[in-house]
Amino acid sequence: MPAQPDPARPAATPSDTPADASADTPVDATAPQLFTWEFASDPYPAYAWLREHAPVHRTTLPSGVEAWLVTRYADARQALADSRLSKNPAYHSEQAHRTGRVGIPGERQADLMTHLLNIDPPDHTRLRRLVSKAFTPRRVAEFEPRVQQLTDRLIDGFAQRGSADLIHEFAFPLPIYAICDMLGVPAEDQDDFRDWAGMMIRHGGGQRGGVGRAVKRMRAYLLELIHRKRADLGDDLISGLIRASDHGEHLTENEAAAMAFILLFAGFETTVNLIGNGTYALLRNPEQRRLLQGSVARGESALLETGIEELLRYDGPVELATWRFATRPLTIGGVDIPVGDPVLVVLAAADRDPARFADENTLDLARTDNPHLGFGHGIHYCIGAPLARLEGRAALATLLSRLPDLRLAESPENLRWRGGLIMRGLRELPVEFSPESRSPHAPPHVPGAPATR
Repeated sequence: MPAQPDPARPAATPSDTPADASADTPVDATAPQLFTWEFASDPYPAYAWLREHAPVHRTTLPSGVEAWLVTRYADARQALADSRLSKNPAYHSEQAHRTGRVGIPGERQADLMTHLLNIDPPDHTRLRRLVSKAFTPRRVAEFEPRVQQLTDRLIDGFAQRGSADLIHEFAFPLPIYAICDMLGVPAEDQDDFRDWAGMMIRHGGGQRGGVGRAVKRMRAYLLELIHRKRADLGDDLISGLIRASDHGEHLTENEAAAMAFILLFAGFETTVNLIGNGTYALLRNPEQRRLLQGSVARGESALLETGIEELLRYDGPVELATWRFATRPLTIGGVDIPVGDPVLVVLAAADRDPARFADENTLDLARTDNPHLGFGHGIHYCIGAPLARLEGRAALATLLSRLPDLRLAESPENLRWRGGLIMRGLRELPVEFSPESRSPHAPPHVPGAPATR
């Protein structure tokens, strides 16, 4: 998902426009400030205000781009499935996209635009059908033992120490190495992917322009890897993308590279935040954590499965859905949206809408009536959702089993959240626990060392 401007910048002045008012209405003095550090640490009170007073809300983002925020559940579902809202940035300002203010910085220069986050039917339909032939539920299910192996070996790296930063040492490397394995990236090259991924989400701040450079390096590597795979196809996902065909249609080389890129880029940070936010939520809700720990210890799966869905709803990894642009005039929640305007669906706000979810601010791992929007809705529903769920289940179940007295090593108010617009995740998650006396597994064989900050 696109990394976006840091909320450490001065807060944007919101145009907190009531749903029945024009965009020229003066700012409501009671409207919450958006995109500040305080907002990033807990955006839910501000979203509650917007749902009640300005559910379709025009605001100026920290980048300077003006966009509409959609915060109510019913409006969000409508917008996510509305064909009049295009994923193609060409419907917005060319300058805004070229400078990285919308979309993924560097993707245009790297010729990586032809992926599922940027295109509409019929091209989206063709590409999704071809990619689905390679990225199948069966392939994901067969990958479960490898995910469990990676999970255990990463925990082996700190289990005897009694403390860890679960973001840098666990939640971040797990999905990187998993998707690299699935794509067919050789083990000796996977640390390069880890470095590029860290730059793309600005995991450690990074130098100016680092995101664009990382995107270009990744594209060059993927094109070279695709060339090698063509000569020696295997069972990996890139080989599957090369093989995929439908009525004589195949992915072009650029399309295959763009799809491999977006599976990595859109997939890994989602899982980092699912694991990080999910673990944090459990540590802040000890009764729910105790219930899940007991269920896992008994070898039961039901609470773990509903629990992952509830964690996706309660404090999910994707705060706002990716960019959409109005191709025709349309009305959302009684508000008229002009042609060309960006629309951002606030998944985090919709998934705590009391009109749809009872006790919306309560974590209830047994919740079954839970049609959350954590992975989107409609034709752009996240194609990598099954893999993210698999990694989330393995990560949380193994942490609770192996480190049963896991606890926060820092006060919640001191934890920092990564700056950004689309994703929501912690910069670090320091924890303590009783050290394991010895590792129950072989020494780690995952590439590299813990990520630098």
